[in-house]
Amino acid sequence: MAKILIIGGGVAGLSAGIYAQLLGHQAVVCEKHFVAGGNLCGWDRGEYHIDNCIHWLTGTNPVTKTYKMWEELGALGGIEIFEGESLFTCEYEGKRLSLYSDLDKMKNEMLAVSPEDRSEILSFIRAVAFLQGFCGIAGTNHNEKISPFRAVAAIPCLAKYYRLTTGTLSERFSHSLLRFFFRSFWGDDFSALALIFVCAHFCGANGGIPEGSSCAMAERMVDRFQSLGGELLVRKEAVRICHKDGKATAVSFADGSSVQADYFILTPDPASVFGKLVDLPMPRQLENFYTDSAFKRFSSYQCAFSCSLSELPFRGDIIFKIPEECRSFLCTDQLIVREFAHEKSFSPEGKNILQTLTFVFEEDAWNFILLRENDREAYHQKKKEIENMLLQLIENQFPQMKGTLKCLDMWTPATYRRFTGSEIGSFMSFALPSKALPLRVSNRISGLSNVILATQWQQSPGGLPIAAEVGKKAAETVDKEEHKRKRK
Repeated sequence: MAKILIIGGGVAGLSAGIYAQLLGHQAVVCEKHFVAGGNLCGWDRGEYHIDNCIHWLTGTNPVTKTYKMWEELGALGGIEIFEGESLFTCEYEGKRLSLYSDLDKMKNEMLAVSPEDRSEILSFIRAVAFLQGFCGIAGTNHNEKISPFRAVAAIPCLAKYYRLTTGTLSERFSHSLLRFFFRSFWGDDFSALALIFVCAHFCGANGGIPEGSSCAMAERMVDRFQSLGGELLVRKEAVRICHKDGKATAVSFADGSSVQADYFILTPDPASVFGKLVDLPMPRQLENFYTDSAFKRFSSYQCAFSCSLSELPFRGDIIFKIPEECRSFLCTDQLIVREFAHEKSFSPEGKNILQTLTFVFEEDAWNFILLRENDREAYHQKKKEIENMLLQLIENQFPQMKGTLKCLDMWTPATYRRFTGSEIGSFMSFALPSKALPLRVSNRISGLSNVILATQWQQSPGGLPIAAEVGKKAAETVDKEEHKRKRK
């Protein structure tokens, strides 16, 4: 049995710890904050609960391997899954179009909106269905796998989207609502194939929201880890990995303590690890992600509002265009607004909670971070101005909500950076560009034989399933190394 010290108590760290325990080792997870979970978190503001993370969770269909992984991690299994009617709805020039969980319904609504785009619509729907078949979530019961013959036939259809971004895909449609639909969720720079992936899983009953959402899921994973005998140390901020003769020996912490172990697993953003926590250069494969301009890093700012209305004028996520004069200040040309009526405990009876989400790329993320570091007063003033503008935009879009909203909290890339340590406040890794596949880089570090990576930055675009998978792989890598050592 090996002692494994894991830096970071997010999904990757908890996953590594759980699988290490299942493999018969002793895992210690060190988390710099007072609670584990990383981005899988939420917090209370008065009578309201703000959820930071889960908009949908890949792996909620029991026939998938990802579901079985979540079950092993304690995240799912015996947990109610909310399956929304739609993932998001676009509103443009007074008309609406939704990404429905029912693929046929989405197809028919698209065709009703724009019969002239029939060829492109059917091509898109066919690609989604093909990808569902590859993943084994096709058919009426979302449990059918594509035949080898059809798999070969599907390749040219999917290859078309491999070459496109969401922006260039949107340009293939003549109708303005369809063009807005295909670029609205992620903007113009993501791979169109990534959008196909999201549609395939959501429409394949594989993108639901687990009961209690983010906080509850993190708590279940912590309980699973500790029930297996794992040790969780909170308020333990790692500051340096000590090493000698090509092996790590211990980790020093900000409180002056140090912990020795046989193996070490690192889960944070590599940009905050190499040259800092570890005095070695970043592995070349990882560095290529950070230096290749095609793989853009992104973050977001979000704002939560209480709403005194018992009934809202939309369900799920709604996306709409904002006036041109607001776009440069808000770093976007559209606004995503989300409601949480499916979680009754998130707001008092007869009321609701809303959140806005605005994606920002690296330059805008740095602007938030540097403003907070250099002028705290100006930073808080900018947050207040954003809050007021967002409130006004929501009220303009939905006049019946005027006077019913109150800002509860706002968080920015600077908040994410402080909480997770990621360099630009990233909560995922890199935007997956066109003409790229989501390939995973090695978890080994040249120069340190007993240090393993388990970070979502090993594979674009990151996210919860990838974090869990790399954690599992890191534990398996340690187990193989330990078996090799014993055979010598």
